[in-house]
Amino acid sequence: MEQVARNATDGLSGFLLGKEYLIINRDSRFPKEFRGILPTAGVNVIRTPPRSPNLNAYAERFVRSIKEECLSQMIFFSEKQLRTAVGQFVEHYHSERNHQGLANRLIEPEVERDNGRGKVICKSRLGGLLNHYRRAA
Repeated sequence: MEQVARNATDGLSGFLLGKEYLIINRDSRFPKEFRGILPTAGVNVIRTPPRSPNLNAYAERFVRSIKEECLSQMIFFSEKQLRTAVGQFVEHYHSERNHQGLANRLIEPEVERDNGRGKVICKSRLGGLLNHYRRAA
């Protein structure tokens, strides 16, 4: 905890760089000591109300997806590998993965160039762990 506190006050490095707010639930993973160092780094902590599990349902669903589809399938030996995998998954999640809540559409689809007759192309990420198929233009 001391290392986190030192990093937070040394010019706010890491994932909170440039962030103004951090919304957290009342989980014991966020003790008073952790919440106390964030304001010194210029980050306002907003805690969700007690007994309100649906307030962070979208975040919970994303965490479940990234764990099941990516992180639990790999072994990481460095922080750089973990960051690369998370970045690749986020890109896949937003632009290549179908979402049932959106009627199996993509969150950020690219411009349609499909005429329905082109060759099917597979785009792989993370050594084939994440795949996306589309027709060539």
